[in-house]
Amino acid sequence: MNPLFADMPTTIFEAMSGAARASGAVNLGQGFPDFGWPEDVIARAAEALIRGSNQYPPMRGLPELREAVAAHYARHQGLAVDPARVIVTSGATEALASSLLALIAPGDEVVLIQPLYDAYLPLVLRAGGVPRLVRLTPPDWRITEEALASAFTERTRLVLFNNPHNPTARLFGTDELALLAAAAGRSGALILSDEVWEHLFFGRPGFSSIAGLPDMAERVVKIGSAGKIFSMTGWKVGWIVAPPALAEPIAKAHQFVTFTTPPNLQAGAAYGLGKPRSYFDSMRAGFAAARDAMREKLGAAGYEVLASEGTYFLCVDLTASGIALDDASFCRRAVAEAGVAAIPLSAFYAEDPVTNVVRLCYAKKAETIDAGIAALAKARGLFAG
Repeated sequence: MNPLFADMPTTIFEAMSGAARASGAVNLGQGFPDFGWPEDVIARAAEALIRGSNQYPPMRGLPELREAVAAHYARHQGLAVDPARVIVTSGATEALASSLLALIAPGDEVVLIQPLYDAYLPLVLRAGGVPRLVRLTPPDWRITEEALASAFTERTRLVLFNNPHNPTARLFGTDELALLAAAAGRSGALILSDEVWEHLFFGRPGFSSIAGLPDMAERVVKIGSAGKIFSMTGWKVGWIVAPPALAEPIAKAHQFVTFTTPPNLQAGAAYGLGKPRSYFDSMRAGFAAARDAMREKLGAAGYEVLASEGTYFLCVDLTASGIALDDASFCRRAVAEAGVAAIPLSAFYAEDPVTNVVRLCYAKKAETIDAGIAALAKARGLFAG
């Protein structure tokens, strides 16, 4: 067996969700919403299932979805995207896998920013890449020039970057994007930018892709996700936007990973991307209200909450909340003794982890949040002091 997978533990998301299911605990761990999806998008996909083709769509995706992705980014982010540069994938994780398999060769170094989404490191290693880690720390999780300088070498081929950032909920500033672009430029590296949370941001008038920085359009591969945009994580419809020289090898890798994606879901996503700006503003406002409700109630329960600028997540500082347990111990005991599942942030580090922060998902109905906060208040009563 491949030792990379044979020796790999079950993902922390499945472990905590499984514990929540087994014990009947409130699941504030895994990042899936229980509200917020657009019924008209579902209806369009259902209609396409019944009335449209259910055979193989084009390997690179339905033309209507590729055109919708290009138009969407022009309208919302000011990016000039040729539909020919769009490749539709079976979710963003497949987009990452196909891109990494195509763009790096064994021995190439890949810069990763930790804490990092748990799929990144296995995918880099599977493609033969050598990880070089940039370590972010709370409470601000900022990217600094010093941290980048130690990670880049003459062998750096690629940077795998996530913005807005899971799990910290940071929305990196244009100054940090410029630092990263400059570091990549000095080493001649490409940037694989995972931007699946691009519509889940708060406190700023819009989202800025690193692909929009000067001279970066030909060096950035941008990844998006209908599942995240429309709160339907089970759809697994993603896409890649890449310059022509990079799109060709990525498409060749994609054809032997999943080849294609259900055509009715592509049709639904294409329709959804064309919805008016007011839809996306309203969607964001709904999630902001859930975030603010959870943050206020966590504070009332005695928890110190870190800033949340994007994604579905809030992070809690256990030490500042008067809890001496490390994050993994807190999460194990909270689900068993208090009835609530959270995610330890240490699980997102490949080395030298931060061990006093837990991640909570606020993309929940009010009653789910209330039940989760009551359980977290119980946990603090059990573990604080």
